[in-house]
Amino acid sequence: MDPDAIRTGERVPHGGETDRDILDFSANTNPYSPDGVEAVYADALEDSRRYPDDDYPEFRAAAGEFVDCASDRVIPTPGGLAAIRLALEVTLEPGDEALVPFPSFGEYAREVRLQGASPRFVPHDEILAANDDALEDCALAIVCTPNNPTGDAADPNALAEFATRCGAAGTTLLVDEAFLGFTDLPSAARLESADVIVARSLTKLFGLPGLRAGFAVATGERHEALETARRAWSLGTPAARVGASCLRQDAFVRETRQRVASERERMRAALTSRFDVRPSDAPYLLCDVGGRDVDSVIAAARADGVAIRDARTFRDLDSHVRVAVKDREANDRLLAALGVADGSESDDSSTGREH
Repeated sequence: MDPDAIRTGERVPHGGETDRDILDFSANTNPYSPDGVEAVYADALEDSRRYPDDDYPEFRAAAGEFVDCASDRVIPTPGGLAAIRLALEVTLEPGDEALVPFPSFGEYAREVRLQGASPRFVPHDEILAANDDALEDCALAIVCTPNNPTGDAADPNALAEFATRCGAAGTTLLVDEAFLGFTDLPSAARLESADVIVARSLTKLFGLPGLRAGFAVATGERHEALETARRAWSLGTPAARVGASCLRQDAFVRETRQRVASERERMRAALTSRFDVRPSDAPYLLCDVGGRDVDSVIAAARADGVAIRDARTFRDLDSHVRVAVKDREANDRLLAALGVADGSESDDSSTGREH
């Protein structure tokens, strides 16, 4: 990590509301967690009197099954962002360049700079079409799918073709799949390319952002570098045990995907009566408030007890907010707080929970 970059660097703003009396739509996390996680956590807490097994065989096996890859390609990390930093630490050197999408997750550019490298910004929907000269100039290319905050997912075939071109150029491809678990799309882990690193987060899909569990997937020399650089005991025992349990909750994942898809389209239809809302494959919607004042929109929602994300902190967005997709009851509160309404009647199937 570059000392000068650390001295001049800044923190990146994120969503997340600390006031428990406010309904939080600024962070894109599942409002539900799988049944039984409390018991798994309690058992793991007792075992936390000893160091965890640094090989994490159970966690690696569950993660490999979840993204359809061999367990020995999985590198445990304390969250998706830790997987991203680890990938950049073993890939970039001072003076390197990295292709970074925008508007997208603000930590990419920060993490690139912390390594003493420079981000070369590319529109997020054009990065897969980056020319070969740009790839040869850059040590790393980053793809976020679904992209945050726009919500659009990369076409798997186009992503595979891009990975091939990155390999030919000697460029490492980092694919951030923090929200891909909310979709039925395949993970880039299936590519088994020596030039691809995949970063995954568990905590968003399973509604446990404070647990800090995630993983990277790689092969060949990239995998060896990640495994060597990984911090010892990189997951606490509770995170490893709960994470492995959650990754095997197939019914929960199916229900979550169905609920998010249904509620997202219902919300988008309602929100378009007031805002310009982008289509999305993710558990959030990006809204252009147009001529309205963003601060006033955010303040009005908060006055009604709802926190939404100020998306102006994302590069090249100056009139946008982002809202998460929760369950029907919470989503109706959001719509009311934003001054829109949906006339459809509630039904149990929309909640994504069994009764």
